[in-house]
Amino acid sequence: MSILPKKNDLGFFEIRLESIGGLGANLAGKMLAEAGVLGLGLNGSNFASYGSEKKGSPVKSFIRFCDQGVEIRAHSPIEEPHVVGVFHEALYKTIDVVSGLDPEGIVLVNSIRTFDDVKNDLKLEYGTLAIVDALGIAVEEKTKVNTAMLGALFKICDFLNPEDMRTVIRKTFEKKYPHLVEPNIRTFDRGYNEVQFKSIETPEDATNKAFTRPKPALGYLTQEIGGTISAQGNSILKDLSGSRQGFLPQFTQEECINCAQCDSVCPDYCFVWEAGEDKRGRKQMFLRGIDYQYCKGCLKCVEACPTTALKDIRETIGFAEENQVKHNFPLVTGGVM
Repeated sequence: MSILPKKNDLGFFEIRLESIGGLGANLAGKMLAEAGVLGLGLNGSNFASYGSEKKGSPVKSFIRFCDQGVEIRAHSPIEEPHVVGVFHEALYKTIDVVSGLDPEGIVLVNSIRTFDDVKNDLKLEYGTLAIVDALGIAVEEKTKVNTAMLGALFKICDFLNPEDMRTVIRKTFEKKYPHLVEPNIRTFDRGYNEVQFKSIETPEDATNKAFTRPKPALGYLTQEIGGTISAQGNSILKDLSGSRQGFLPQFTQEECINCAQCDSVCPDYCFVWEAGEDKRGRKQMFLRGIDYQYCKGCLKCVEACPTTALKDIRETIGFAEENQVKHNFPLVTGGVM
């Protein structure tokens, strides 16, 4: 008798993780597959898809489970998942994270926003939405987002045994990082216990959400002659928000002494300055604000600031855009710097 709640035509229960580099989705997929295979005796497979190995670049992790009598011969990306895990909300801007989702599928999102806000952003018409503050849990426990997301995924995939994942966590960390075993188990348990669900009624005639495969902006038919890079620095879109892992520097102008320590350590020239005069009439450059389009959220500026003018805050959807409007910074979507 199968323990899997649902299977596709090939006999697979499929999970797709949508993330960015640095949040641990690749390792999460490996650990999730390992727990199902070693703990329940399921057949399982996992692999990840990503480009350059750097923080902020899009990452997908694919997990397949099936009964022992079924062989996994499919090694293609998962296009019609039963469960989708979204590690970073900035992915909404560039990726249709729920593409191909099963009509009765479940979407897990790392967020602190309301169900309705997330549902509207995802354009989710039916299925189940799960929300967990994985970043908040990871910060408090001094671990990573992926372990909290694993806890929530185990609550979703109730055919899996949480104790099997605790065993995998111990096995993964105990040799090289024994001090991280207990914090990661606490993070896993909190993700498992703190995830919340909201179901949207699924019509009888509902079908999978149409799967879309992103096409490259420049291909062999649309590339410049000779492969010329027409945008300076090989950057076409000026939006680095996808690189951020959940925190931003917040600027308080009244507490700033215009020392430029922040600007000297910023790798992306995020700080906007303007010429002016001090109280004695001497010419000086004054910090006007932060252009978040260029900010990767490294927080080096917060560490360098000698005052309390810069503090790290939890990023929320729309905060950066509101800052651009407040300071009258242009929203650049193409061209060169």
